[in-house]
Amino acid sequence: MKHIPVLLNAVLDALGDIRGQTVVDCTFGAGGYTRAFLERGANVIAFDRDPNVVDDANAIKQEYGDRFQFMPMAFSNLDKLDTVVDAIVFDLGISSMQIDIPERGFSFRADAPLDMRMSSDGETAAELINRLSVAALADVLRNYGDVKKAGILARAIKDALPKTTFELRDLIHNPKDVAPVFQALRIAANDEMGEVERALAVVPEKLKVGGKCLCVTFHSLEDRIVKNTFKQWTVAPGDPRMPVVVAAPFVLVKPQVPTEMELEHNPRARSAHMRGVIKSY
Repeated sequence: MKHIPVLLNAVLDALGDIRGQTVVDCTFGAGGYTRAFLERGANVIAFDRDPNVVDDANAIKQEYGDRFQFMPMAFSNLDKLDTVVDAIVFDLGISSMQIDIPERGFSFRADAPLDMRMSSDGETAAELINRLSVAALADVLRNYGDVKKAGILARAIKDALPKTTFELRDLIHNPKDVAPVFQALRIAANDEMGEVERALAVVPEKLKVGGKCLCVTFHSLEDRIVKNTFKQWTVAPGDPRMPVVVAAPFVLVKPQVPTEMELEHNPRARSAHMRGVIKSY
């Protein structure tokens, strides 16, 4: 399945004229956002920890030369940027191309090692299960997958210590819990929520005044982090009991959801939200 960038038109509309500007694509993936930014005249710095995207990044580098820079690392390394930029864009979650490679272990539709890593290093999902206590594993299932009877299922998983996707799938008796369990383990194995929090913490110092940060989210966990962070940034500092004399450091961009036309062409977009802010000072 070809990866189709979600809410790309909404992102481009929110960015406006980016000719000559520097845009950071924090989630390069298949390069859909990056290519669109470059086609509109921007210079792009792209982050991605997935080693499978390097060939696509090299191809874009061949085409656009110095206007494109690829950072083969997690976007939580945003602090490594040695300059301030005009825009920072996140397209969060997992990509269809990662799911579609069976041996990566993201999907329960094909039997493969229980890996789930977005990078080539770190702890696999199987190793995570082996390391965590029953209580900690139950918390992962409950907090990241909203799994019912998480404690019972965590005990069953710990007793079996599955090494493959099918071994894990077959332990889950309620079919409705299969996708949430896989999601929960994937989020935990890749520390996805921590990655978002650490990256967003750096955004204010890396944006120019007037710069924009846009985030496309796909589920409530990451969306809540983004929404709450942006809310904090758009509150004026000082004592709320006193007249406001200082503006908020950021102003909100109007949130966007997919159009009916986009949903027809890309069902993956159905849960997506785009949120954004503009730096005031």
